[in-house]
Amino acid sequence: MNPYEMIKAHLSRAVPYATHTGVTIDEVGAGVARAALPMRPEVSNHIGTVHAGAMFTLAEAASGAALAGCFADNLLSLRPVAAEASIRYLKVAKGSLTAEARVDGDVDAVRATLASAGKVAFPITVTITDETGVPVAAVTVSWHVSPLRA
Repeated sequence: MNPYEMIKAHLSRAVPYATHTGVTIDEVGAGVARAALPMRPEVSNHIGTVHAGAMFTLAEAASGAALAGCFADNLLSLRPVAAEASIRYLKVAKGSLTAEARVDGDVDAVRATLASAGKVAFPITVTITDETGVPVAAVTVSWHVSPLRA
């Protein structure tokens, strides 16, 4: 199993709240990820569409998977922390959703900054689409990454 498959398998069950909502990590690569959220009554709101909190959970999980893919070779020695996030709801979200996450900028530059400065902060952009491929939310999650403290 390659590192990206290991990350995908682990993250699909590692975060209890994301698992509770039904989020799955479907794909992980070097600074990219795709996650899904099936529509179920537990993630709906009072008008029968996807709850804003469930959409945010989907985006945050996808961004964390993209981050993990960025640092696949040394992830276990790092402490990633989501420091800030913003979400723009573009349309009412109906049905199952997909989130595509991507590290903003050059992955190698992010890794080089961590190596030289001992820490790095960078954004990950996430687009959430509905079953028809229409964007329903635009999300940015800013991550801080540093080595684990002994």
